[in-house]
Amino acid sequence: MASKTSETDPEPWPGPRVDFTDFAASLAARRAELGEPDLPRNSGTHRTPSKRALLKSIEDAGGKW
Repeated sequence: MASKTSETDPEPWPGPRVDFTDFAASLAARRAELGEPDLPRNSGTHRTPSKRALLKSIEDAGGKW
């Protein structure tokens, strides 16, 4: 069965489109301008119990996430 929206709505996203190559270049320029800031890692204080268990299993197996 074909999608109902593909035939009736040729432009499903009404917002602006961003070219990834241009975005990556502007992001790299901005980071260089700021001196390559060292961004903090996610603290992980709001992780679900299943995510905590997964990360512990990875660590116990010798992996580094």
